[in-house]
Amino acid sequence: MISSIFGKTKPVNFVILFSFIFLLYPTTKVFVLNLDVNDVSPLKELIVLVVLLFSVFIMDFIVKRNKLTKNNSYAILFFTLFLMVFPATMGDSNAIFCNFFLLLAFRRILSIKSLKNIKLKIFDASLWILVGSLFYDWGILYLVLVLSAIFIYEPKNLRNWLVIISSTICFLLILIGFLSIFDQLDWLLEHYSFQLDIKNLFTFDLIPSVKIGFYIVLNVALIFWAFLKLGKAGVGRIIMIRLVVLSFVLGLLLNLLVLSGNSHALIITFFPTVILMTNYVQSIKREKFREILLIASILFPTAIFLGNLLIS
Repeated sequence: MISSIFGKTKPVNFVILFSFIFLLYPTTKVFVLNLDVNDVSPLKELIVLVVLLFSVFIMDFIVKRNKLTKNNSYAILFFTLFLMVFPATMGDSNAIFCNFFLLLAFRRILSIKSLKNIKLKIFDASLWILVGSLFYDWGILYLVLVLSAIFIYEPKNLRNWLVIISSTICFLLILIGFLSIFDQLDWLLEHYSFQLDIKNLFTFDLIPSVKIGFYIVLNVALIFWAFLKLGKAGVGRIIMIRLVVLSFVLGLLLNLLVLSGNSHALIITFFPTVILMTNYVQSIKREKFREILLIASILFPTAIFLGNLLIS
């Protein structure tokens, strides 16, 4: 039943998932994160929700345009389910915005494989990452992804490497000009402080830590499976998978560096995870087993989310 709905790309899949997220977001904010309704800015929350929904659309576009998976909607389904497993991510608007711009950057990075307009794509990807760093300063780490793509596809052209510098200069000029208008130049140094909260690295909260632990183990298993099983799928495909895996590693590193009571940036790692999960699920040849796995993947997050509702 699940595979018959999400096993194909249909407009109704977007309607189902968008409607669900539209209900999930305010429910999480009020009943799980215990947000005071009197402190809510309706316009701000609407903007964040729209960006979150548009992120799902961008994700689906990247998957289909680059053929990261087969023709199905499992990726956006799993993304929605991860929102249920880690509801705190919906309480961090910085993470949602940062994730959105990193997705735009990743779209351009993957398109470098065509070897057309490489410099423009490098410039765009670098610029989107720098914009994303406005929400998390450590988001600038994703420039490593751009450097990796250059190294893989066209490393001998020196101008490709210099494009990142020109993109950074362009970003800084625009940002400094904008901050100068409002006399807020100090914000630049305050934001890009790249501080590490050592105290929070050793803070242990049982339930979130166990969930994140299982999440990391799941990804490690999927990464091993991907390199073993997808290695025969062609050089072009395995290169994209390597970039996806690198994106996950950078996302974990970013989460470690920004770790604090107010930061829940795990959403940044959802995209590479759902790509790996989708490839695994669609590789299952036994339809009954695939259906059981899909049902379990829905029931398990639902149970966790309901548990959060009861505890809160």
